[in-house]
Amino acid sequence: MTTAEPSPSLRPGDPEETAVALTKGTTGPQRPAGPPGTGTGRAGDGTEGRTLNAFSHAFLVLWAVMAAGPLLWAVMNSFKSSGAILENPWSLPESLNWDNWSFAWNEANIGQYTINSVIVVGGSVVGTMLLGSMVAYVLARYDFPGNRLVYFLFVGGMAFPIIVALVPLFFVMKNFALLDTYHGLILVYIAYSLPFTVFFMSAFFRTLPSSIAEAAEIDGASHSRIFFQVMLPMAKPGLISVGIFNFLGQWNQYLIPQVVHVGDADKYVLTQGLANLAAQTGYRGNWGGLFAGLTLAVLPILVVYVVFQRQVQAGLTAGALK
Repeated sequence: MTTAEPSPSLRPGDPEETAVALTKGTTGPQRPAGPPGTGTGRAGDGTEGRTLNAFSHAFLVLWAVMAAGPLLWAVMNSFKSSGAILENPWSLPESLNWDNWSFAWNEANIGQYTINSVIVVGGSVVGTMLLGSMVAYVLARYDFPGNRLVYFLFVGGMAFPIIVALVPLFFVMKNFALLDTYHGLILVYIAYSLPFTVFFMSAFFRTLPSSIAEAAEIDGASHSRIFFQVMLPMAKPGLISVGIFNFLGQWNQYLIPQVVHVGDADKYVLTQGLANLAAQTGYRGNWGGLFAGLTLAVLPILVVYVVFQRQVQAGLTAGALK
């Protein structure tokens, strides 16, 4: 008995060859099967990706509501009377009551307290950034005996709780006649903010290329000129980022002003003024004025962040990208 040989004239892919393959029960080359239940893998990956996307977006929406909700609630209540707030604190104001803002700015003296905070925080941020960047540049770029010791002393200052130093701070400021003065509070703010500034900026200066500073040194530039005209402009993203962090921390500081400004109420900063306003409204029941004062205290922070938000993001990622 003989078996039929396939015709040599048939080529793979011809209709005749396909017919022969079908009669033999084969369908040509097969793709390797994937794991059971996965198919090609694309449908499962798409479903998981959509689920993760929905979860992350829902979390971000919840976070945004938790962050912006109290501020929007305070702004809404700042235009309502005290009776309307107590009756229904979640309702929208029927009319814009600007008397609350006038009371907070003039009678509660929030305007003067805001000006005091601008003077103190403006001077302390400039001094902190100047001194902190100079120290950080030296620690990051020059090797000398005790370099690591000085660096770790600044880093250790970040872990030192300010509440432990309040009593000694009061007597030091009193002995130097710096109580109830703007420059005294500015000096304390600078000392309080230097450890974080040196820690942040020293890490940033290490990421900058040394070739540009070496080229400037070969051209005859002095160390101070290299720092102020070459390296400091290159560190602008880091300076803006740490400057905003220092601004936020000093603007919201309450314990230190309570120790340094104890007598002259006209030199109170905004946090102290808000505490006085809260005490006054606790007896008078002017809750609308209190919410107006809180809104006035938050607005400068929001303005600073909205204006410099891109610079903050660039400063935080610049070191990682390099």
